[in-house]
Amino acid sequence: MALSAETGVHQTTLSRWLRDARSLAPMSDDARRSAPPPSAGARRPEDWTPEQKLRAVTEAAALSERELGEFLRREGLHEAQLAEWRKAALEALGGPARPGYGSAPSRRVRELERQLRRKDKALAEAAAILVLQKKAQAIWGDGGDDTDPETDR
Repeated sequence: MALSAETGVHQTTLSRWLRDARSLAPMSDDARRSAPPPSAGARRPEDWTPEQKLRAVTEAAALSERELGEFLRREGLHEAQLAEWRKAALEALGGPARPGYGSAPSRRVRELERQLRRKDKALAEAAAILVLQKKAQAIWGDGGDDTDPETDR
């Protein structure tokens, strides 16, 4: 009771801790050095391999809502994390919507095609202007009218 009052921890908790400590096998110094840290079993979802993520997504897909909750607790995951992995897997399986759309060579080809269309339009406009000039010259002549260039009459 004195330890309970001194530490502020209830007597039943202290008794349970003592009983649990007695049930553990004693460890030698060598075993303590080679033992993994207590948190080694706990893995963060960020540390999972892609294969493990895919396994978790496929296992979770076949579970009911109640079983899914148990699965998430057992694996140490959140439903949002699992949904994110599911979305990433579906996007990877779906492939790109426009194959090769973002690659550098295809961007260069699109840019060159755009320049070619622009220059074709400019060439067509210049050709139309030349045709109109020739027609105007044929209709009105080349300026060789009856007026005298010196007197302008």
